[in-house]
Amino acid sequence: MRLKKGYNRAMEATALSVGKSVLNGALGYAKSAFAEEVALQLGIQKDHTFVADELEMMRSFMMEAHEERDNNKVVKTWVKQVRDTAYDVEDSLQDFAVRLKRPSWWRFPRTLLERRRIAKQMKELRAKVEDVSQRNVRYHLIKGSGSKVSTTAAEQSALTAATMFGIDDARRAAKQDNQRVDLVQLINKEDEDLQVISVWGTSGDMGLTTIIREAYDNPDVQIRFQSRAWVRVMHPFSPKDFVQSLVNQLHATQGVEALLEKEKTEQDLAKEFNGYVSGSRFLIVLNNLSTIEEWDQIKKCFPNNKKGSRIIVSSTQVEVASLCAGQESQASELNQLSVEQTLYAFYDKGSQNGEDLVKQVSILDVATTSTDNQIAPHGEITDDQSMDADEKKVAKKSLSRTRTRVSGLEELQLIGRNREISKIIDLVSNSDNSQQVQVISVWGMGGLGKTTLVGGVYQSPKLSDMFEKYVFITIMRPFNLEEFLRSLARQLHEESSKKQELLKNGNNNKKSLALMDVDKLTEELKRLLEKKSSLIVLDDFFETSEWDLIKPKLLPLLEKTSRIIITTREENIAYHCSGKHGVVCNLQVLEPDDALCLLSEKVFDDATYLNEQNNPELVKEAKQILKKCGGLPLAIVVIGGFLANRPKNAEEWRQLNENINAELEMNPKLGMIRTALEKSYDGLPYHLKSCFLYLSIFPEDMNISRRRLACRWAAEGYSAETHGKPAIEIADDYFVELKNRSMILPSQQSVYSRKSIDSCKVHDLIRDIAISKSREENLVFTLEEGCSMNIHGPIRHLAISSNWNGDKIEFEGIVDMSRIRSLSVFGWWKPFFISDKMRFLRVLDLEGTNGLQYHHLDQIWKLIHLKYLSL
Repeated sequence: MRLKKGYNRAMEATALSVGKSVLNGALGYAKSAFAEEVALQLGIQKDHTFVADELEMMRSFMMEAHEERDNNKVVKTWVKQVRDTAYDVEDSLQDFAVRLKRPSWWRFPRTLLERRRIAKQMKELRAKVEDVSQRNVRYHLIKGSGSKVSTTAAEQSALTAATMFGIDDARRAAKQDNQRVDLVQLINKEDEDLQVISVWGTSGDMGLTTIIREAYDNPDVQIRFQSRAWVRVMHPFSPKDFVQSLVNQLHATQGVEALLEKEKTEQDLAKEFNGYVSGSRFLIVLNNLSTIEEWDQIKKCFPNNKKGSRIIVSSTQVEVASLCAGQESQASELNQLSVEQTLYAFYDKGSQNGEDLVKQVSILDVATTSTDNQIAPHGEITDDQSMDADEKKVAKKSLSRTRTRVSGLEELQLIGRNREISKIIDLVSNSDNSQQVQVISVWGMGGLGKTTLVGGVYQSPKLSDMFEKYVFITIMRPFNLEEFLRSLARQLHEESSKKQELLKNGNNNKKSLALMDVDKLTEELKRLLEKKSSLIVLDDFFETSEWDLIKPKLLPLLEKTSRIIITTREENIAYHCSGKHGVVCNLQVLEPDDALCLLSEKVFDDATYLNEQNNPELVKEAKQILKKCGGLPLAIVVIGGFLANRPKNAEEWRQLNENINAELEMNPKLGMIRTALEKSYDGLPYHLKSCFLYLSIFPEDMNISRRRLACRWAAEGYSAETHGKPAIEIADDYFVELKNRSMILPSQQSVYSRKSIDSCKVHDLIRDIAISKSREENLVFTLEEGCSMNIHGPIRHLAISSNWNGDKIEFEGIVDMSRIRSLSVFGWWKPFFISDKMRFLRVLDLEGTNGLQYHHLDQIWKLIHLKYLSL
């Protein structure tokens, strides 16, 4: 099955997106009838055609490049070179055209010299374009579509394998029960048999070594296993080198004597090795195991000495990880490092023996695992008289856990959300005699707590008796309809009590589901859902096409009284899923008082601790921290967790405020915030990424006019006339799309329409991403107090902050003005800000400038490429 374009697009690098956008603009102009006419008049049409054709070929290559396959520095370097070349081509071609339109230009005696200069410049451009184009061929940088197919197939195969080997169950267990296994406890479990624990990550080896090393060096583990060894499995695998490495590490003397004994015979090595593994409790880590054939050779070396020994296997192959742990192994989540990287442990089912290995983070555990009748909302299992008491207890506990969604972290994020929860509960419970299954959509920017909110609704006691079936599914990337239906069927099977064998032989049932195709899974879902009112939560839609695939398979199976709740970051997806019979809820940031309560609860376990009467200095610093968080629950909770483990005084918090941008970018404990927010940025198409990065020009907390942005984007060439629709109208559509994707926040309603907005703001944390990404690409440079003077490459957009107080010498020393396309001044005007060196300036925005006089603009007539002037 082919991966969806949306998934590839989401993984695309900023360099690639900006490169595509710039290349599109340059190519659009180069291929225009006007540019071709200019080339004809100047006698450079042959070189012009070659350059345009090469740019088109480069664009085709770049359209094939995707971050998940071509994420290496060489490709990124080439993409940046293409981008800079495209800038130069567009600037030069437009320069030729503008000069040609000036009547006086051709009447100069130097006309012939000018034509020769242009011809020479065009030859240089052609050579530059040709050289950059040849580098792709020379270094085999971007692979063709053939490799794309095979890569896609491999990725799809890996996805299916991951599901088959229990990852889908592990994901749901972590999400539903808020549980993760603890690697140290798995290792130290009281069990005399030799146990193999495999560790695998969804995005390669990132974090694998770290989490295993932490367990390996744990003091309790060191005491329990005095014979320990850590071996990196080399390729090709050498049994002798492998055993030699183990013996060297297990050798009692260690150090010099062990090194001197390296040249032992194979027989001596084998004898010494067998002595270690048969006579002591050992812990062996096998790092980077890649094939099951290697494991088949290695496992013969380790007999079950009945001393409670352990082998930890690290592998980037899910199938290898699963099979090393054994055919009857189970998978559980260890840790989620980022949106893309989750670590899982495979281990023998018998080694878990109850709940002691599980890190239960839910503070609602006692309530939700109670045997009180209200916890089992359906009444199915408790009413089944054919089940004995133990079976009922097990089944009931399973059901209650299936509905346990809100962890301690998530419950904190529900502070200030009572109104929203009540509204959605009312919508779910409202009986309007509709002949349609109602779909309720909840949308908003990342970090608002949409999943937590619908989890609170899903678990609400008010809904505990309303429905017969309850299902909570997170939409996985890349989306696969068959796997979605299979996951849905698994959850329904776990709640079903019509066949007692489901409780006793759940694994056999999972295996049978694994063999079903879409049609058979649909039939099975029909059997499970028939004549049953259901509440189904579908979390984190990323594309409308995902719903289009789910809708015809799921909705016809549901009773009309059923309800579906979906979450998404995008407004258009929310309305698309809800349809005309559904309801759309836009989740907003927390109010300041609620944000303060949330921070106080997270840091002090008391929502009222931070108040002006008791802690005025601390509250002052808290408000500065919360200003950065901008009412975003995720940011407040993560930063609150960080502060909870630090000294709780005003000075400590003041230091955080002074360095908060650097902390958010560099501190791994706060990295979750950026990871969550970058997911929205990653999902933008390349033309919107450029528009979004452009927002980093504007100061923090500024109201940015919609008209101002649209005019600037059009002047910069970010939008172009299409099918008779003017460029400025297309730019205005881009504004609306960024608003719908929660990348910008409405700040002023339009005077002409209630549904429209006239201006926007950018959330501080979202703006930080724009600044960081645009800095990486040398797209925007802000001249401000304390700014870095270390600029690599030409700057295209220059913003001058109100706090910059430099002079002309400093200004000209920092900035190469010859390539600047836009100049925005936010503060006091200085005459040297405009220079005749700004040959290609298109946008001059002085709307936020103070002290500007008419005579300061005397040089504007020299800016022959200027398309937008705002005063």
